[in-house]
Formats: sequence, structure tokens, C-alpha cells
Amino acid sequence: MQSEHVRLLIIGSGPAGYTAAIYSARAGLEPVVLAGLLAGGQLMITTDVENYPGYPEAITGPAMMEDFQKQAERFGAKLFFEDATRVDLTQRPFTVETDERRFTADAVLVATGATARWLGLDSETRLQNRGVSACATCDGALFKDKPMAVVGGGDTAMEEALFLTRFATKVSVIHRRSELRASKIMQQRALSHDKIEFMWNSVVEEVLGDDFVTGVRVADVDSGATRELPVEALFVAIGHQPNTELFQGQLDLDEQAYVRVTPGTTRTSVEGVFACGDCSDKVYRQAVTAAGTGCMAAIDSERWLAEQGNE
Repeated sequence: MQSEHVRLLIIGSGPAGYTAAIYSARAGLEPVVLAGLLAGGQLMITTDVENYPGYPEAITGPAMMEDFQKQAERFGAKLFFEDATRVDLTQRPFTVETDERRFTADAVLVATGATARWLGLDSETRLQNRGVSACATCDGALFKDKPMAVVGGGDTAMEEALFLTRFATKVSVIHRRSELRASKIMQQRALSHDKIEFMWNSVVEEVLGDDFVTGVRVADVDSGATRELPVEALFVAIGHQPNTELFQGQLDLDEQAYVRVTPGTTRTSVEGVFACGDCSDKVYRQAVTAAGTGCMAAIDSERWLAEQGNE
């Protein structure tokens, strides 16, 4: 397999990777983007996006990512819709391979994103974007004045439930245990809220509805007894998994496998490697913040290359 050398290689697409490609291409770095076989990130399974600046009317996630892609290509970014399968960040130039080709690169930008953890139900998959979501901030307002449910018991689940009280008539929190894993302050806020009710020792057995969510079937983990809960939206808040397996042992990852970056920058533990988007952000996880860090990573990498004499 012959190698092609590039100054900047971007691994991953989505708002972070594409924004980094736009900025670095305009800076003349001629970036190569390994966009992945499933390019576009989590927005590819998002229907209406209403909270991204510049889109006064709702736009679908795939349509937005198509706009990002076209803009990156307009400025000369070179895209390959292939997955990176091996990286060597132990020496420069860095090496990144796909099943099709090998690249060496002076700088590498990691934008591999994260994947929401799901319950694993067929009905959940079938009704994603039809009432099933993993992002209350993204989709909560779509179900104004409707009953909603949240699955989970950690801080994220409590944050989602509290956020949804702005729109929902009632929020039912479904948790498989008899107590929450969330921090004390988040527990207190949720437990004391008059719009939030808790279904303890319970799991979602089935998401109900043909075209859109009409309810969930909930089972008691002790007795096995089931009941149907009428809701029009189900938010799954059982965590995210950063897509960073490729970098284990090569980049400094935190206890949840997110890439550690120097605060205020996108610099990783390896000089010349930068990270942006949801692979390094476990707090915000929004398209607009991913795009913002993609911009930061492009500027950081451009300045670093200039410092190395690689204009």
C-alpha cells in the first residue's frame, strides 16, 4: 500500500470535522478528510434541527451535513468516505490507514464524535426521530405541551428531565434502580419538581406507536408486572460512548474514554494532534459547539504547523 503525504489529516466528519475542513482548506492547508463510511455523525439520524444559527426554518440533519460537506469541498478539502482503521501517532510524520489507502501527515485532527447509548429495542430504533431521541436540548421543544419520559438515573438524565419540564405537561423518569446515581443537588432538583414523577425499579420493555411514539410499556424489574405509560416522546439518557477506540494507548483519554485536551485549546497529549467535537466534549454535545471546536482545532493546527516551519 503506497503512502500519500498530507500536511493535515482530519479523521471524522460531522459539524466538527467539516468545520475544521472548511477553516483549514481556506487557510491553504489542503486537508484530507477521512469522513467515514457513515459520514456526518449523529446529525445523520436527526430529523429537524431548529437551534443551529443561520437556519431560520427547520432543516434535517442530513441536509445540514450536506451543506457542510459542500462548503468544505468548495474550498478544496479532499474527502474520502472511508473509516480510519489504524493510526500511528508515536512518531512524525503520523500514519493513518483505511482499508483502501495509507496517509502520512504532519498534523492530525481527531473529530470522530461520540455515539449515544441506546436501549437496544427494535421499536426504539424504528421510532428514532419520531418521538425517540437522545437529546432533550435538540428535540424537547418539538413536543411542547405533551407528556414525555426520560430513561436513566444519572446527572444527564436529571438534566434532561429538568430541561423538558419547560415544555412537557409531565415528565416521567424511568429508572431501573430504587435510587438515583445523579449528584445530590441534581437529585434534589428533580425529586422536588412538581412536573417530574419517578418510576423506580422499572425498565422500558417496548416503545409504542406506529408512525410516532404514543407510549411506552414499562416492566417492574422485581415482579415483572407491566404497565403502559402514555407519552409522546421518549428521551434515552443512559450515556454516550466517545468513538476513540482507535486512539487507546496513543492519546491521553479520560476515565470515560474522551480525548483529553489542554483547557482552552484543542491540543492533545501528542504534539501535532488535535481533537474537537464530541470525542473530547462530554458536557455540551451540540452541533454548534462541535463546529466551534472544529474551528479552534483548524486554527490550532494551522498555527502549530507554522511554528514547525510548515507554512
